[in-house]
Parts: sequence; C-alpha cells; structure tokens
Amino acid sequence: MSTLVLEVEPAVVDLTISSKELAVDLADGRRLVVPLEWYPRLVHGTAQERKNWQLLGNGYAIEWPDLDEHIGIEGLLAGRRSGESRKSLNRWLAGRRAKATTRRRAVIKGENAPNTRVKPTRLPPRH
Repeated sequence: MSTLVLEVEPAVVDLTISSKELAVDLADGRRLVVPLEWYPRLVHGTAQERKNWQLLGNGYAIEWPDLDEHIGIEGLLAGRRSGESRKSLNRWLAGRRAKATTRRRAVIKGENAPNTRVKPTRLPPRH
C-alpha cells in the first residue's frame, strides 16, 4: 500500500455545483468533478442552500452552513465520499422536515416563521 504525499497543500479557489455534480477549482489550476450523490446533504439541499457555501481557512475545506456539510479538499483528492451513516442522515432529514412543517404552519397562520420574528424597536427620544 502506498501513501499519497502532497507536494503542495491543495486549496480551493472556486466551485460550481449543480443538481448532479460538484466541480471544485484548485489554486494550482486543477478541476475536480465528483457526483453530487457522494454527498447526500448536498443532494437533499435546495439550490439556494447549495449556493450558500464558504471556504474554510486558506481553502482547505468547503462549508455549507445551511446544510451543516463540510468537505475537505484532501478527501476529495483521495476520492472519499461522505462518511455520514444512514442513521445520522435520516435524523438530519427528519429535523429538516420538522422545521419545514413548522414554517408552513406559521405562514398559514399569518405569523412570521420561527427565528424571523420582527421585534419592535423603540427609537430614542428626540431632544
């Protein structure tokens, strides 16, 4: 068995994501393209959630905060898929469904969705 030794730490500079694949552009000019099905949280996310990503550190990983997904570049280079268990994914999906149901009910009742309530503000008195 051989060990991969990297001459330069890989760093992401940009990415493109579609409903079928994740394409990552590296600082050294390479482009990695992997099936989105490797990362179930990205598959189950909305297009808007998938667009909300950020680089961690100097581009050593990508984070999707809305989906609680983090993908390290070295893992991508090594061809590693998500290591999340089926049980963990199902628990995450159940939580998403519960939040979506709560938001729909709030909208039907004419309320603001949870965590988006607008608090009245008081302006300071004029002098």
